[in-house]
Amino acid sequence: MKIGLVNPGAMGATIGAALVRSGHEVVWVAGGRSGATVERAESVGLTPVDTLADLTADAAGVVSVCPPHAAKEVAESVLAAGFEGTYLDANAVAPATARDLALLIGPGYVDGGIVGPPAIREGSTRLYLSGTGAHAVADWFAEPILGVRVVDDQPTSASALKMCYAAYTKGSSALLLGVRALAEAEGVSTALLEEWAISQPDLARRLAGTAQGTAGKAWRFVGEMEEIAATFAAQSLPGGFHQAAAEIYTRMSGLKDVSGATLEDVLAALLAERG
Repeated sequence: MKIGLVNPGAMGATIGAALVRSGHEVVWVAGGRSGATVERAESVGLTPVDTLADLTADAAGVVSVCPPHAAKEVAESVLAAGFEGTYLDANAVAPATARDLALLIGPGYVDGGIVGPPAIREGSTRLYLSGTGAHAVADWFAEPILGVRVVDDQPTSASALKMCYAAYTKGSSALLLGVRALAEAEGVSTALLEEWAISQPDLARRLAGTAQGTAGKAWRFVGEMEEIAATFAAQSLPGGFHQAAAEIYTRMSGLKDVSGATLEDVLAALLAERG
């Protein structure tokens, strides 16, 4: 089949690669994208086209992988290009956002949630699907590098699962970095690290890796934390923790283009707003 992909970032490109390896032609709009994105798309066999109309023409499906704040805008632009096929929204959005997208897109909507890093190693990454068309979309992926699992036939379940999963993984990373910044501000970092070495050795080992692993991606986590906060609030659960996590990642957003950012860089970013 011909399948359109919007957009082949680090994660999206590996989803596209899995589709190419499954025998499909995967097209994307190359205009206006960075050289790194073009190189990434070419390296996995994606086919460039000029416009969204070219992407959607005769396409059986479209896959959207973008920052959560852009999910609705991307869907609207694909619909405006005349697309009427199966639309997989694989973005980290709240169930309420997924429900709005389902109403916008109509019967072709399939909900998706990605758990794990970019799919470059078998067993590391799973694409969860839900909705009435979920099993049909699962059949698009014959390449085993991406684990594809259907949750149920509800149009929001995959997003709900993604919110629950990321609430802990990315939320706890923000908490750990925030705690370390607090210790730095209070002048007790050495004492805290010594205590962690005794009672919480996993935290001490995790800290530097968390800083390095999140620094360049923190800007993308802001919207995800806000979607998680909205998910909690919609179920009358406290959403304030993940609003605070969004602020942690907002303060780190300036590290997007800092190559090899360290824990010290992250702490400086988090503490920059102190008087």
